[in-house]
Amino acid sequence: MTKISRHATNDFCPQTLFLYGTYKEDKTPDFGLFCWFSYCWDGELGAMMCIGGEKLTKDRIKAGNVFSANLVTEKLLPMADYLGNKSGYDADKMNFNAEICKGAVPDVPVLAESPVNFEAEVTKSIPLDDGEVFLCKIRIERI
Repeated sequence: MTKISRHATNDFCPQTLFLYGTYKEDKTPDFGLFCWFSYCWDGELGAMMCIGGEKLTKDRIKAGNVFSANLVTEKLLPMADYLGNKSGYDADKMNFNAEICKGAVPDVPVLAESPVNFEAEVTKSIPLDDGEVFLCKIRIERI
């Protein structure tokens, strides 16, 4: 059997879904659905994520350098589907019911129903042709 080269696709890299939370300029919460999220090490566990194209969530992350990453579970799939198919620039995007609380360390909105929430601070961004990679520190409340 000979080796077969394939065109590059993401068919073989299943990704966990996260709802990234930021605040709009008027301080109302905004959440967007993303999956290009992974982990990195720089003296401590961090996160790296990529957002392609123009999106309100990316604009807000760049404006404040903080966001929450809220794990999508089966229970949150309807919300994730809605948020993933609605532009953040639409004025009525956030017209849905969800318990939203404030992050413990950075000022970010967090989804109470998500069992895993990361509060992240961007430490470096790398612009790409049609996207941007963000390297982040995971911030936690120190007790």
